Amino acid sequence: MSLVQHVSALEGVDHEPEAQIDEDFTPIARKISYDVLQAPSQPMPVEEQPPATPAYKVSAAKRLIQVIFTILACWVASGILFGYAALKPVLVQEGVYHDQCTDKELQEGVELCIQQDLRLNLCFTIASITANVSALPVGTILDHYGSRICGLIGSVLLAIGSLFMSFSFIWPEFHGFIAGNFFLAFGGTFIFVPSFQIANAFPKHAGSIVALVTGSFDASAAVFLLYRLVYEASAQKFTPDKLFLGYLAVPVLIIIAHLSFMPKRDYYSTLRLEDQIEKAEDATRDVHDSDHEIDSDRELQRVRSRRAERRKEIIENINEVLGDEYERQQWAEREEDRHQVSQVWGVLHGLPAHRQMMTPWFILITLMTIIQMVRMNYFIATIRSQYEYMLGSDQDAERINEFFDVALPVGGVLSTPVIGALLDRLSVPATLSLIVAFTTIIGVLNSISAMWAGYLTITLFVLLRPLYYSAMSDYATKVFGFATFGRVYGTIICLSGLANFSQYWLDSVTHGRFNGNPVPINVGLVIAGFLVGVALVGFVAVAGWRHINEDGNEGEREPLLLEVDEEE
Repeated sequence: MSLVQHVSALEGVDHEPEAQIDEDFTPIARKISYDVLQAPSQPMPVEEQPPATPAYKVSAAKRLIQVIFTILACWVASGILFGYAALKPVLVQEGVYHDQCTDKELQEGVELCIQQDLRLNLCFTIASITANVSALPVGTILDHYGSRICGLIGSVLLAIGSLFMSFSFIWPEFHGFIAGNFFLAFGGTFIFVPSFQIANAFPKHAGSIVALVTGSFDASAAVFLLYRLVYEASAQKFTPDKLFLGYLAVPVLIIIAHLSFMPKRDYYSTLRLEDQIEKAEDATRDVHDSDHEIDSDRELQRVRSRRAERRKEIIENINEVLGDEYERQQWAEREEDRHQVSQVWGVLHGLPAHRQMMTPWFILITLMTIIQMVRMNYFIATIRSQYEYMLGSDQDAERINEFFDVALPVGGVLSTPVIGALLDRLSVPATLSLIVAFTTIIGVLNSISAMWAGYLTITLFVLLRPLYYSAMSDYATKVFGFATFGRVYGTIICLSGLANFSQYWLDSVTHGRFNGNPVPINVGLVIAGFLVGVALVGFVAVAGWRHINEDGNEGEREPLLLEVDEEE
């Protein structure tokens, strides 16, 4: 699992241009779990790969500033649409889509009519679908052009989305809410997906940086909550058009950062550095075939001494950012322990992506993810209307909504370190069992018409959401492997995003056939999730046990898979 590098990476510094050193670099594909940070995506042709920079060539202070800015950018831009539940009451107050109400509803003076609610929920549905489906093309652009281009594209999309939203309030006939949500979500993905690359600025602390980036994505849901508080405190004078015009400052600052102090090239991956240090420790590189052309023994000694000093300098530089040999060995041992604990590590490694997608490993996890994403996004979009019906009180539903607005970003941030520990210590079957238990309990509680059940539902929900996303990427790396991660995991998320179109249908059925009662939909989703979840856990547990015990050795199967791959 090492990267091939040119000899010029060591001895060509004085002779070769920097691009020659970097031409074999394969950047990290989109990822959530720290595992994916440690491995390259599927190798691309050399000419398509963007150049990279070793972290030790940039001062620690500048790298620290870059990390801090990346985290802040994620906090204010990567997933703000997932705080839609906090923005929706403001949109209702501002009369967005109120023209969709019937004459009867207008005469009755209802604050939120059925068609208005459906249109507002559709805005979030489009945003959630865009956020999921766009991850695949964003990952492809990241692989070919690097983080800087992604950041610039994302900033432009955020600016377009902000203008669409602002103009929709300034000119009500403009009707740009759906387009605005689309561009804000699309731009957010361009900001979030490449952000994990910055973890390579400090390889020894990559796990912590990944956790901070993930936490900032969850925290970005608080942007609309903060705005709603300002909106209410200003007696509704700080209108949404002012918010979105002011929000233009965010993409402008991101563009300025990428054109100034942010890295022009992504930093070397850990594997790239490890491969480089392995070459640097090879003393035979001090001797070249061309040495016989040097006439003087003293000159020959001087040249070889300079090469040796260069090797030692590279080793010292890499040790500074990556850790010394003892630290690297400790990390490798921890990784080996994690692989053993998982019980499924390498089960499909070496198979081509299309064959992996034909297995129950892929089919079951995809079905599970489709159901859970629909459930989670449906809950976010409809939480207030659900509890208005179940509690029979607008005031109680508003309190539930307000609690959710705060709990969603806070829960995501606080749970991130715990999630990492769980994924390190639990086997994949145990992790999936925990998720199935979580989703089932949440589904049951979400069908109980009581305030305590609502608060408990939200508490468990905000813990489940980051756990589920992290566990799915962790599952993909351990089962399918790094070489196919981008295609396999991206396909799972893409299909799940497309399935989110069903949210609009579920919402229509709730308001139509069930007269606003969300319980039948909630019960149906929890039953479907439980059945698929049990099937997934059962299959993974049995297949994982067979993988470990086949021929009495877990490692005997992987070469067979690799051999099959080579034959194809």
